[in-house]
Amino acid sequence: MLKLSGVIITFNEERNIEKCLDSLVDVADEIIVVDSFSTDRTKAICESYNVNFIEQEFLGYVDQKNFALEQTTNDHVVSLDGDEALSEALQKSIIDLKNNWQYDGYYANRFNNFCGQWIKYSDWYPNKKLRVFDKTKANWQGHKIHETVKLHDPNSKVGYLKGDILHYTYQTYEEMDRKTDYFSTISAQSYYELGKKASVFQLIFNPAWAFFKAFILRLGFLDGKNGFRICYQTGKITYLKYAKLRRLYRDGS
Repeated sequence: MLKLSGVIITFNEERNIEKCLDSLVDVADEIIVVDSFSTDRTKAICESYNVNFIEQEFLGYVDQKNFALEQTTNDHVVSLDGDEALSEALQKSIIDLKNNWQYDGYYANRFNNFCGQWIKYSDWYPNKKLRVFDKTKANWQGHKIHETVKLHDPNSKVGYLKGDILHYTYQTYEEMDRKTDYFSTISAQSYYELGKKASVFQLIFNPAWAFFKAFILRLGFLDGKNGFRICYQTGKITYLKYAKLRRLYRDGS
């Protein structure tokens, strides 16, 4: 049976970290937590478990997650954020996998909880993520945000696991608004650094299309009021990142 490392990055995750750790204790042979100097009870909660707790100034999402990978003693890993957990079905799939590892990496669907409701439609489900992989054949890539695990060899073989990554997202609309503003700023800065630009057409069309696609084509309306709010916010963050990008070019910063 191969040994598996659980890898988590955290910052002020006292609300969710216990669920995350509880889902890993019977799956991972070691658990590495890399924390960006949380100011809440995250550290105390983690240290009540058998984990290797490492404090590291935040390096950016990609670099922080790759730093966490480097701290593991096993090549095979399951990587989670502090607000995620493995469903019971996914725990079983990964335990079975330790006796029959066949691919370079494995996808699982991510199931998002918003304001206490599990969201089944729009762009939020199924939200396929590669989170179980051989770290010698993959790493985290991206620019500032939207980090993803990329396998080094384009011909790598991947599998799919039963069960879900349970993602406990925003619990209030106000929290979602704050994060929308925050992530749209980072996205705009990332686009600016990459030399991307936003036309007036993109500023108008892309947010409307993002809302229509999520709410109508991907059936977001079936999730009711919260489904509408998620799809509206999908359009809003698209608008904000383009508006902020245009402002960066205008201000020359």
